[in-house]
Amino acid sequence: QVQLVESGGGLVQAGGSLRLSCAASGSIFSNYPRGWYRQAPGKRRELVASITSSGITNYADSVKGRFTISRDNAKNTVYLQMNSLKPEDSAVYYCNVVKVVITYWGQGTQVTVSS
Repeated sequence: QVQLVESGGGLVQAGGSLRLSCAASGSIFSNYPRGWYRQAPGKRRELVASITSSGITNYADSVKGRFTISRDNAKNTVYLQMNSLKPEDSAVYYCNVVKVVITYWGQGTQVTVSS
């Protein structure tokens, strides 16, 4: 059974950093794109960053220059390094993987940035 487990969320002051991890189990995802999304209360889930199997990255304009997505295929894990955090970055962060026509999601990890 496929499982994605996020970790690394928490409470941080504005300007601080957090590193999120998303470990996958139940299947090998090294050949598939991975992504991080977030959803704030009352808002739609939005793409934060994505990375292809070959390492090509894409970022939302709001996080460019502050966030970095990376992956370790040997560990079946994707990371999101978040620097210079702002209160508007507060949300539940979800990771996903798109395997052909199926999208798998993690349970989410809360990130709260205080001003």
